Amino acid sequence: MCGIAGWIQQSRTSPGETIAKAMSDAMPYRGPDGDGWYLTATHDNAWTVGLVHRRLAIIDPVGGVQPMHSDDGRLTLSYNGEIYNFRELRAELEAVGYGFRTNSDTEVLLQAYAEWGPGCVSRFRGMFAFALWDRAAERLVVARDAFGKKPVYVYEDDRRVIFGSEIKTILVHPDIPRELDRQSVLDYLTYRYVPGPHTLFRGIRKLPPGSYAVWQNGELTETRYYQPPDATEKPSEHQPDDPVGAFLDEFDEAVRMRMVSDVPFGAFLSGGIDSSAVVGLMSRHSDQAINTFSVGFKEAAYSELDHARLVAETFKCNHTELVVSADELMGHLPTLIERRDAPVAEPSDIPIYLLSCEARKTVKMVLTGEGSDELLAGYPKHRFEPMASKYQSLVPGAVHRGLVEPLIRALPYRFRRVKTLAANFGLRDEADRFPRWFGAQSAAERDALVAVAERPREAPAYAFAAAPDQSPLRKLLYFDQVSWLPDNLLERGDRMTMAGSIEARMPFLDTKLAAFIASLDDRNRLRGGTSKWLLRQAMTRVLPESILNRPKVGFRVPVNEWFQTSMRGWAADLLTGPDSLTRDLYHRPVLARILEEHGTGAQNHEKLIWTLVNLELFQRAYRLS
Repeated sequence: MCGIAGWIQQSRTSPGETIAKAMSDAMPYRGPDGDGWYLTATHDNAWTVGLVHRRLAIIDPVGGVQPMHSDDGRLTLSYNGEIYNFRELRAELEAVGYGFRTNSDTEVLLQAYAEWGPGCVSRFRGMFAFALWDRAAERLVVARDAFGKKPVYVYEDDRRVIFGSEIKTILVHPDIPRELDRQSVLDYLTYRYVPGPHTLFRGIRKLPPGSYAVWQNGELTETRYYQPPDATEKPSEHQPDDPVGAFLDEFDEAVRMRMVSDVPFGAFLSGGIDSSAVVGLMSRHSDQAINTFSVGFKEAAYSELDHARLVAETFKCNHTELVVSADELMGHLPTLIERRDAPVAEPSDIPIYLLSCEARKTVKMVLTGEGSDELLAGYPKHRFEPMASKYQSLVPGAVHRGLVEPLIRALPYRFRRVKTLAANFGLRDEADRFPRWFGAQSAAERDALVAVAERPREAPAYAFAAAPDQSPLRKLLYFDQVSWLPDNLLERGDRMTMAGSIEARMPFLDTKLAAFIASLDDRNRLRGGTSKWLLRQAMTRVLPESILNRPKVGFRVPVNEWFQTSMRGWAADLLTGPDSLTRDLYHRPVLARILEEHGTGAQNHEKLIWTLVNLELFQRAYRLS
C-alpha cells in the first residue's frame, strides 16, 4: 500500500527532481516507510518521464523498494496496492522461465507485464494502481484495479500527462490550473459525490475503475478491462445444490488470501454482520488472536461497541476500543477535506480516520467489511427498487405530482423513510432515481436551489449501462458497483485509512467472489424481507445468533441533532454569512428555508446541509477560481 505519482511531458517544459520531490512530499502519510523517484526520457529526448513513489511496506519490506526496475532495465514500476494471487502468478511465470530476486508482489507485477503486456491486469486478484514505463516500447501504462479500490487521478493536455494517487500530487506542478468545475458542483449537490471521471477540479479526472491507460507516440488511450458481472450476467442454468456452502467456500478463500502479510495486521469490527463475518473467517486461518478495532461514541445512543465486543469475545480477539465524543469530531473535518482533496461526503469518514490512527499504533493493515451491501443487496433501497415500476404503473405521474407529493411533503421528518420512498417512486428515470436513493436531492430539487448559469451535465451513461433485460435489482446493484462504490465509499475508504497510514483490504470485493454471486438467482441476495440472505445463511455456521438477527444500523454520526442545536448557528453563518465562498451558488430564500425547516424540526435536511457545509469548507481550503 503506497502512493504513486508522475508524468510524461514534452522536454522543453518538463519538470524535474524538484517537482518529483514535491509530489512525494504532498502525500507522506501514504508511504511513511520510504520514498523515491525515477527520471528518464524518450530516446529522442522529446519527452521526459517521471515516476514517484511513497511506500507503506506490507509484503517483503526489504525487497519491495520502489520504483522497481526489471533486471534488464527495460521496465520501471511505481505501484500502490496488493495482488493477492501473486504467489500463483509467480509460479506460472517461473514455469516459463522467469526468475525472481525478491519475494514481493511488485516484482511479480513487473514480470507479468513482461510476459502478457498491459492485459496482465485482468489476471490480478487484488487492489492496485500503478504506473509502468516500458523503455523499449517507449510506452507508459497507468492502471487501476477492477472495482476502483485504489485511486488514480489524471491531468492531460497537448504537452503532458500528469497522474497521481491524490489530486494534490498533480496540483504541485506549477503549470496546472486550480479551477472549480461548476458542473461537478451540480453533480455533487445531487449525488453527494462527483461521479467519475470528473472531479471538482476542472481538467483533473479519475481513471475509471477496471481500466488502464497507455501513452505512446504522444497519445493517451484508455481501455476498460473489467465490468462488474451484474451488468450482463444472468443466473446460471446450473445452480449449485448448496449455494450457501459454495458461497461460504468462495468468501472464505477471499478472506484467507487477504491475510497474506509480512507485518502485523487486524480487522475493523463494527459489530454488524459484514465485519463480523470477516473476523469470524479470519479466526479460522490464524493460530494467533486476531487484532480487532472498534470505534464508538460516549453517547450510548450512537455506539455499537457492545455488539463488536461480543464478536471479539466469541473469537477470542485482541480487541481495542476507541471511544470518542460526538462533538469532538468536527475539529478534524478541515484536515480530512485536505487529505481527501474533496468534501467529506459522509460524517462517518471522521471516525474511520480516527480508528485508522488508533489501529496504526499496533498494525499496518486491516481487513474490513466494505462492499458487502453493494454485492449482496444490503440496503433498504434494494428491497424497494423492484417495486418502483409497479407503483408507477398504478399511480400516473400527474397524480403523484399533484396529490402524493404535497401529502408526503407535509409529513414531519420522523417519517423520513416514507418520504424518501415516495419521492423516489415518483422519479421515473433511473438516472434520476438511482442517485436519489442515497443522494441529497433530486435533479429538480437541486435546480430549485442553485443559482448558477451552468447547465448540469448528462448523467454518466456508464453507470446505467446494465443490459436492459437485467432485473431491477441487478441494474441498481450495477449502479452501486460502478458509481456509489468507487466514487464515494471506496474513495473515502482509501483516503481515510491512508490518512492514518494504514492499509485496508476488502474481501467482499473479490472479483472471483463477485462472479460467483452474480451467477446465482436473485433470491439468494433478497428473499422475502431479508437482505443479504446468502451471507446471513452462511454465517449461521460462523456467528452468534444475536449478531445475525440484528437489524442493519450503520455507523451513525448525529449531524441531524447537531444542525438543530449546537451547530445550527455555525452552519447558517458558514453558508450565508459575509465570509461564505459558496453562498452565491444558491437562491438565498431556498437555502434559508432549508436551514429553517431543519432547525425547527419541520423537515430533515441533514444530508443536504452536511453536503453544503463540506462544499464551503472545501472551497475555503482550496480557493478555486
